[in-house]
This record gives sequence, structure tokens and C-alpha cells, in this order.
Amino acid sequence: MNSKKRAQSLLDKADITINGDKPYDIKVLDERFYDRVFSGGTLALGESYMDGWWEVEDLSTFFSKIFAVRVESKITKIGVFFYRLKAKLLNLQSVKRAFEVAEVHYDAGNDLYKVMLDKRMVYTCGYWKEASNLDDAQEAKLDLICRKLNFKEGQRVLDIGCGWGSFAKFAAERYGVEVVGITVSKEQLKLARENTKGLSVEIRLQDYRDLDEKFDHIVSIGMFEHVGYKNHREFMEVVSKSLKDGGLLLLHTIGANISAVATDPWIHKYIFPNGLIPSATQVSEAIEGYFVMEDWHNFGADYDKTLMAWFENFDSGWESIKGNYDERFYRMWKYYLLLSAATFRARRNNLWQIVLSKKGVVGGYTSIR
Repeated sequence: MNSKKRAQSLLDKADITINGDKPYDIKVLDERFYDRVFSGGTLALGESYMDGWWEVEDLSTFFSKIFAVRVESKITKIGVFFYRLKAKLLNLQSVKRAFEVAEVHYDAGNDLYKVMLDKRMVYTCGYWKEASNLDDAQEAKLDLICRKLNFKEGQRVLDIGCGWGSFAKFAAERYGVEVVGITVSKEQLKLARENTKGLSVEIRLQDYRDLDEKFDHIVSIGMFEHVGYKNHREFMEVVSKSLKDGGLLLLHTIGANISAVATDPWIHKYIFPNGLIPSATQVSEAIEGYFVMEDWHNFGADYDKTLMAWFENFDSGWESIKGNYDERFYRMWKYYLLLSAATFRARRNNLWQIVLSKKGVVGGYTSIR
């Protein structure tokens, strides 16, 4: 069986036809595509899209159908094998490597993120329970976090992975808390300081492992995916030492259904170097002995909506920023956003907000939704 027939045989399981007429059917524009993907796996699949070798009108549906029947697991994983071996032998999220993701991803350009994100520039999943647009969904998420931690005016809060300061600004303005935000991105640092000027907020360029002070509460919103399985326990140890006995930690993270030691090779190379989405098992093992699990809230389906809103903003705003990027970047970013949306639509990934206490909340914790 040649590579094209083999490809169609796999795609049949997902009701996808090569050069078919459905919006989610793949259009192959270069016949070398088949051999390239079967020899290079998911890395080659993404790179061949960036090179314009194939196209799909509805890319997010294409991937959600692929993920639903695990077609991607059937292609050669040579690159995955070597990357997993490297992840086992080395600490890919060491202090030395911690700033790499900032240089590749978060420092890509504030103009890009201003176009793509909501007005507060929140780069994590929104909460769409009662929201009808991205701005409202992100504000609802920020408020949800504050209510889950039951902030009191004057409390000191640590924000690990503070981004452009959206949570710090919101919490300081709405709840009167003092916030220390840390980031490994120089671009985020500059804009976060601008966004929080005049508030009881301090933004630092700092790795979490360098913390040595106490806080009333701690939040980590969309940062734990960069910690790595070899550092999960150290992260919890550092946070436990930094949290006052009566305080709470809220961990907001993407969560995987299956434990892994390394991410997809294409995502690693082009989007999130050294990233790793944790599983429930990995999170549970990390908190053992350090925290009591008070609440575990999964609203992963909301990330599909969030990512689709980000893509719509990015796509409609491309004309205003394309002078700073090239067409290959556009295709890479589109691939990233729509591929990611599909992982949540197919329920391959989740979004968790986990509330943890050091010794258990007296009388029990009241879940907030």
C-alpha cells in the first residue's frame, strides 16, 4: 500500500476524504506530503502545513475528528521517541532553560497579543458559563479566581506566571489586595508594569524557584504547564513554603487525560519549548504531603470557545500586524490555535482550577462556580 492509500485508510476512520468536498476534508497540494508525514510524524504534519503543502477549510473540525479516533497515533513517531528520551535523561524545565519559552513564545511580540486577546490581555482560558463574548468570559474567570480564594482587602497575593498583569490589575482594583507578579518574559514584564502602574502591584522578572517570602494566597494561572514532571514536586515545595498556613493556592492549568513526559514535537519546536501538560495523576503525586485538595473544577470545553475567539481576533487583525511577521508565521499561528481548540473539543485536554490548602480548611471549603 503506497503512502497516499495508507493515509486515506487512516482518515476513513475520521470520515475525512483526501481532496473531498466537505469543509473538514484535507486538500493535498504537494504529493510529497504523504511520505513526509509518515517518515516525520506530527512534526512533519505541522511543518508541511506551514510550507503550504496541504490545506483544510475548517481546520479545527479536521483535527477534532482526527483526535476523536486517535488517527495521529498511527503515524510514525521517530521524533517523539528521541524527544521523550531526551526528556527522561535531562531536566528540560531547569532554571537555566526556564526562560526559553519566554524568548520563543511570550516575547513573540506584544502587538500580536494585543490583537489576539481580550481588552485585559488574558492569555488563559475564559469562563463562559454566563458570558457571550471574550471580554466578559475573561473577566468572569478573573473574578471566579478571586472569589474562590476569598480575598480580603490588604492581603498579599503572589501571582506565579503573571503574564501582562491582567490578574494582578483586576485583583488589586476590585478586591484591594497587594499583588506580587513574577514572569520569565521581558516583554510581559514591561507591559505588565505599565498596565499596573499606580496600583499595589509589583512585577518581577523571576523564576519561581528563587522565591523566599510569605504570602496570604498564591495563584498560578496557566504557568504549571511549563514546570515539567521532574519539577512538579519542587514547585509544590516552593509554593508551600511561600504560603501562610491559613492561605490557599489556586492552580489553573491545562490537564491531560494521560500522563506523559514530553509534549508533541511540533508544539515543542514552534510554540512552547519544553512545555508539558500535566495529568491528574502527576498533579496528585506532586501535592502529596504538601497540600490538601479542597476543590477540583474542570471547565475544559470553555477553552475551545476561548481559542476560537482568539483565532477570530488574530485572523481579522492580521492585516494590521503582518508587517512584523511573514506568511509562514501566520500559518504556524493558525495551526497552533485551531489544533489546540480541537484538543479541547475532542476532550483530549481539560482545563482545571484546583484549590489547595496547607492543612485543610476548618469546617470544609465551599466550592465556587
